[in-house]
This record gives sequence, structure tokens and C-alpha cells, in this order.
Amino acid sequence: MDPMDIVGKSKEDASLPKATMTKIIKEMLPADVRVARDAQDLLIECCVEFINLISSESNEVCNKEDKRTIAPEHVLKALQVLGFGEYVEEVYAAYEQHRYETMQDSQRSVKMNSGAEMTEEEAAAEQQRMFAEARARMNGGVSVPQPDQEQQQLDTQQSSLQS
Repeated sequence: MDPMDIVGKSKEDASLPKATMTKIIKEMLPADVRVARDAQDLLIECCVEFINLISSESNEVCNKEDKRTIAPEHVLKALQVLGFGEYVEEVYAAYEQHRYETMQDSQRSVKMNSGAEMTEEEAAAEQQRMFAEARARMNGGVSVPQPDQEQQQLDTQQSSLQS
């Protein structure tokens, strides 16, 4: 593949996040297996090359159908054409799982954004409650009074002393 085959970019510009790829590589192997840095780099380059290959073939499939947008069906067909037919079922299952999770996430966000909106006072009270919970967790479950509460306690103590 020519270094400029990737639209407007040199080959060095097209990469995958090293930390993420290293994590994936380590998760796939037994805990007692180590991978040399050169081997990790090679695996990452192989992944980039594989993505380029699948993308290119998907684009060709898409063009043959006179479409301008690569759809999941084009990717699945590209896998078949490139000889990865045995993975199509597993890839399709992963795609369906992704669609399901995405749909669930969007439904959750719709539920959170619709319905009764909080008033400004309710939002402020909720924020203070959450801050108090966070402070309690940070302090090992011990509730630390807020500055306003401390001032109110001092005022209460002073007024009771004056009486």
C-alpha cells in the first residue's frame, strides 16, 4: 500500500491509540504471557492495515451498488470477498449488540431529558445533596459540615449563649 493511499494523509498519520491497543492485546492473553514492545507495535500496524483493507473493500462494494455511504452490509460483504466469511456471523452479532446498546443509551438519555424539568431551586438542592454525599464518601462516611452550616451552627451557639 502506498503511504498516500489513505485520503490526504501519510501512513504515519493513520494509527490506533497505543494504550487502548496494548490493553486489548493484554486482555486477550493469559496473565503470565508478556508481549515485547516490538510485537505490540507490529500487532497495532497489522490492525491498522486490516482496517484499511476492510475499508477499501467495503468502499468498492458500496460503489458497485451505486451507493455513497458505506453501510454495515457493505462491510459484511467485504469480509466475505476478502476470505473472512467465517467471521461474518460473529461480526454481525457484535454489530447487533452494539446497535442494541446504542439504542438503550439513547432511550435513557431521552428519559432523562424529557418529563418534568427541575426548577432552579430543586436543581440547586439536588446539587447540594450530591455534594454532601461526595464529601461523606471522601471523608470515610463522616459528614463534614459545609461552610454555611458551620456559620449557622456558630450563630445558633452564640444566640444560645446570649440568652
